[in-house]
Amino acid sequence: MNCLLYIDPGTGSMLFSILISAVAALFFLAQRVILKIRFRISGGRAAVSSEKIPYLIFSDHKRYDSVFEPVMDEFEKRRVKAVFWTASADDPLLDKQYEYVETEFIGEGNKAYARLNLANAGILLSTTPGLNVYQWKRSKNVQWYVHMPHSVGDLTLYRMFGLDFYDAILMAGNFQKRKVRLLEKMRKEKPKELYEAGLTYFDSLDERVKKAGGGKKENGHFTVLLAPSWGVNSLFNRFGHKLIDALISTGYYLIIRPHPQSVTAEKDMLDELMMAYPESDHLEWNFDADNFEVLRRSDIMISDFSGVIYDFSLVFEKPVLYLESEFDTSKNDAAWIKDEIPWTVKSLPKVGIPIHEEDISNIKDLIDKASVSRELIRGRKQASDEDWTHKGKAAERVADYMIGKYEKLNMEK
Repeated sequence: MNCLLYIDPGTGSMLFSILISAVAALFFLAQRVILKIRFRISGGRAAVSSEKIPYLIFSDHKRYDSVFEPVMDEFEKRRVKAVFWTASADDPLLDKQYEYVETEFIGEGNKAYARLNLANAGILLSTTPGLNVYQWKRSKNVQWYVHMPHSVGDLTLYRMFGLDFYDAILMAGNFQKRKVRLLEKMRKEKPKELYEAGLTYFDSLDERVKKAGGGKKENGHFTVLLAPSWGVNSLFNRFGHKLIDALISTGYYLIIRPHPQSVTAEKDMLDELMMAYPESDHLEWNFDADNFEVLRRSDIMISDFSGVIYDFSLVFEKPVLYLESEFDTSKNDAAWIKDEIPWTVKSLPKVGIPIHEEDISNIKDLIDKASVSRELIRGRKQASDEDWTHKGKAAERVADYMIGKYEKLNMEK
């Protein structure tokens, strides 16, 4: 009897996540009904607009300005009217002087989602996952929801059901297609439209690199960038003192750039490290809001599972060393696809060399090896060619898709 009742940990975690998602969905459904009642009673401004917006773009945070700005610029260039909504009051895109693109701050948190839930639009483009799962619900007055990833990577690493209720996904590369289709089949869902658009963020970053004269700023010394993620499995938490001591002993110039989340979530740990390793002629701590210059100044990056690895290796074309560790996918869509390593993890050996604890004492040898490795140069080129498609053309392709889809939807009516 006990064997019949046994549920393996992976399945149990998946069922628990489904239960949590269902409860959350019911909660936000009730919240949405209450909001609608309040808006009708008060005549609030979040009522459904009578004027349909053909092309609506939504950003949940100002850090995605380089994702959306190329698309907005493309609509402006084509003299096609579009609207940009942001949930950040200080979003730099609000200051852009457009003639054909209208920009608006729609509030933060639930206020923004309340506005979105009653949106009246043809095509709604966003990089925000979780549509129709938590507080952001599909509006009956929006014809077509389009998801555009903000980085290269495995789409199954979103939280469970993160992309299920979008109508279309604009893929960075064709490598993202197979797992999306596999999940749809497993869940018996209607297939989404998958369109290979490229990656506007990488195109924007690549343009900055070219304007700056290339990916290296001459500063007279070889520079190592230590840029970990955050959490219990990060480099800082696993090997903080041991790794920093080893890097200092190399004699190379060291820049330490903590993850922004560490500043608040791991403040005590970070304060202790900063006190133990104060800035000097050969060491600096970096907290710049924009990481462009620190990436440009560095010759090699040491990280763990941070997505900035691919910015550094594919756009700046530089080598990385990365911490090899287990990747917990129990809360992600990847949990549905058993015995398969996520692309984001599987692709790391193409662009970098793994670090194990026993390697730390010989970290200089690994740095020197990675810096001159022809194999890594070939691997970076292969990863770039396969995974970052339509270089420099992503904004054009996104606009082509949105305009073409809107025309098709409204010709059929």
